[in-house]
Amino acid sequence: MIERRSRLRRLLEIELPALLLVVVAVAPYVWMAITSIKPDSDIARFPVVYWPEMPTLGHYADLLARTSFPKNLLDSLIVATCASLLGLGLSVPAAYAFSRFGFVGRRFLMTQFLTINMFPIVLMIIPLFVAMRALGLLDTVLGVVLGHATFAIPFAIWMLTSYLNGIPKELDEAAMVDGATRLQTITRILLPLAAPGIASTGIYVFVASWNEYLFAMMLSGQNVRTVTVALQLFIGEYTIQWGLLTAGGTLVALPVTILFLFVQRHLVGGLTAGAVKS
Repeated sequence: MIERRSRLRRLLEIELPALLLVVVAVAPYVWMAITSIKPDSDIARFPVVYWPEMPTLGHYADLLARTSFPKNLLDSLIVATCASLLGLGLSVPAAYAFSRFGFVGRRFLMTQFLTINMFPIVLMIIPLFVAMRALGLLDTVLGVVLGHATFAIPFAIWMLTSYLNGIPKELDEAAMVDGATRLQTITRILLPLAAPGIASTGIYVFVASWNEYLFAMMLSGQNVRTVTVALQLFIGEYTIQWGLLTAGGTLVALPVTILFLFVQRHLVGGLTAGAVKS
C-alpha cells in the first residue's frame, strides 16, 4: 500500500509535470514540421487541418531549388563552426589561466565576464557595427564570426573555468614532478579530463551562433546570410509564405537536434572519474 502511494505521488509530482513540460516545449516544433508538409490549401483552410490528407514535400523542393537557402545553410554552418573553434581557442587558455594562476584582478575579471551576460546584447550592436565598418568586415564571414564570438566567449570562459576548477591541482603537480612540462600537463592530463566540459562549451557556442539573429542581420548582407536572416525573407508586409517558412525552420532545427543526439552520451559523467586512485 505504501509503495503504491509512493508510486502515485511520484507520478503526480514528478512524471506528469515533466511530461507536461516536454509536451509544451516540443509541440511548436511538431506543429511546424506538420505544417511544412501541408499543401497550401490545407495551411489556409479553416477550421484548422491538423494532419494533411495528402502530405507533400513540395515546400522543401521549392525551398532548396528556387531559393538561396542551401547557400544560407552553408553560410550558417561555416559561421557557427568557425565561431566554435575561435571560442574554444580563446576560452580554453583563458580558463586555464583563471583556474590555475592567482593574479591581481582575477576575481574582478571573472565577475565582469558574468556581468556582460546580464546586459542585452542589443547594446553592443551599434558599436560593433561601427567597428566592423571601419575594419571593412561588414558582410564577411570573419565579421559575423567575430560578432558572434563577442557574446559567446565570456560565458564560455566562465563555463570552462568551472570545469577546470573541478580537476584537482594535485594532478598538475604530480605530472610536473614526473618531468612533464606545463604544456604536456595541459595536453596530456587536463584536456582529456576536461573533454566533456570542452565539448559542452563548444556545443553551446555552436548552437548560440547557429540560432543568433540580431548580430547576423546587422553584420551580414548579400554575400553572407545565415539561415535565421534568410527565414525572415519569407515574411512579407502583407503575406507570409508559411510553407517555405516552416520547411526552412524544420531544416534549421535538424542539425542542432542531430548534434545533440550524437554527443549527449559523451557529455554525461564526472570530469575526473577514475583520474585519482583511492
